[in-house]
Amino acid sequence: MTPRAIAIAKPRQNSSPARALWLATLAIALMLAQTLSLRAQTAPPSFADLAEQVSPSVVNITTATVVAGRTDDAPRGIVPEGSPFEDFFREFEDRRDDDGDRPRRSSALGSGFVISEDGYIVTNNHVIEGADEIMIEFFSGEELEATLVGTDPNTDIALLKVEAGAPLPFVPFGDSDIARVGDWVIAVGNPLGQGFSVSAGIVSARNRALSGTYDDYIQTDAAINRGNSGGPLFNLEGEVVGVNTAILSPNGGSIGIGFSMASNVVTNVVEQLQEFGETRRGWLGVRIQDVTPDMAEAMGLQSAAGAAVTDVPDGPAKAAGIMTNDIIIRFDGFEVTDTRALVRIVGNSPVGKTVPVVVLRDGRTETLQVTLGRRETAVAVPAAAPAPEEEDSDMSEMETLGLTLTLLDDEGREALGVGDIEGVLIAAVDEGSEAFEKGLRPGDVITEAGQVAVTSLSAFTAQIDSARDAGRKSVLLLVRRGEDPRFVAISLE
Repeated sequence: MTPRAIAIAKPRQNSSPARALWLATLAIALMLAQTLSLRAQTAPPSFADLAEQVSPSVVNITTATVVAGRTDDAPRGIVPEGSPFEDFFREFEDRRDDDGDRPRRSSALGSGFVISEDGYIVTNNHVIEGADEIMIEFFSGEELEATLVGTDPNTDIALLKVEAGAPLPFVPFGDSDIARVGDWVIAVGNPLGQGFSVSAGIVSARNRALSGTYDDYIQTDAAINRGNSGGPLFNLEGEVVGVNTAILSPNGGSIGIGFSMASNVVTNVVEQLQEFGETRRGWLGVRIQDVTPDMAEAMGLQSAAGAAVTDVPDGPAKAAGIMTNDIIIRFDGFEVTDTRALVRIVGNSPVGKTVPVVVLRDGRTETLQVTLGRRETAVAVPAAAPAPEEEDSDMSEMETLGLTLTLLDDEGREALGVGDIEGVLIAAVDEGSEAFEKGLRPGDVITEAGQVAVTSLSAFTAQIDSARDAGRKSVLLLVRRGEDPRFVAISLE
């Protein structure tokens, strides 16, 4: 589309102000024309050259799985006695008895792409999971059997390897962090088993989370359908910025909401699978939750950012001195905005690396040096219980903040399965209270109030009074349900 010509009439009078205005208007018109021309050049007239460039590196994947035959417990067809279909179903069941125990083969289709000339191929884990045989079909029509190098179910990535007689065409990874919303992208793959297919769209959104711990998806409106799984999402430079993984659809077909795992996540996984055949993620060893605005107010924080530490079992964090109630705000030089950010940064860090961790503690920042463990082999051990306080024998039950609280004795600990922890037990919750709205339920145990351990009702009351005396609008409670701790801020008004 050619930018429309804009006529600028030259002023008749020769006055300086009029001439200056004319020159300014002309300059603006020229800038506008250049901008329109640049936009016209940015949108490619065709994706044909790009498709031709990258297609030889994209593969179709067919898997075969042997499925066991029907057992005696397998359900059979049932029809009412005397039905006109009774003879038909009896004959059908007889045929099933003849060959029902015979194993059968099941197949599935997907996509992938070659990342090195020696035959490494990336796809989705769900494409090849449980497969007994993996066949790769190249753009040329050649077929080769692939071996599985390793998988990472957490990011749904798998790495395959084929042995070819000559160097294979391959595509490089791009930097997904610089992909911008609105950038052109194309998806290449094997939708619905139709063979090599190209669809175009834009980056619709970034940093989407679906259900995984390490999710970082690029959302795109490029058509992605069944069979596209494991295929690449390219930028206009022919670099892979995502691995097509999932769609949001009410009918199973593309409605323009597709998700591709960001390449910067994939490259880290692929490097580990190539080197070790498995992932080796860093492990900090803390239980954490997001800092909400009401938690920030209750803790006297400037903003609701960071990851609040709710528990520190035996592990790297405990050895380095990280404590419950710390707010982790920086990790190895990266800002921690929330728990998702911290999990991703830690997971992408090398096992055994010693990193600086900045925490907020009692209104001050402290920097601790933590040597990371390995996530895959970590076994969390419950934190040691605080030393019991002397109980106020005059108080065995109280009502406050919409909660009915009682003492937590050995019988209650055994019934709840909470080990040796100390705290006060929530016996009832007013269903019209803020506490109920925020998820507190009978059976929960409050172990801290105002970031101070409470092992008696009188100690709990003292912390409520202390928060009110300090002018707090809410009090922060550390609540445990079974082995899972979390912070809850409850209004004092």
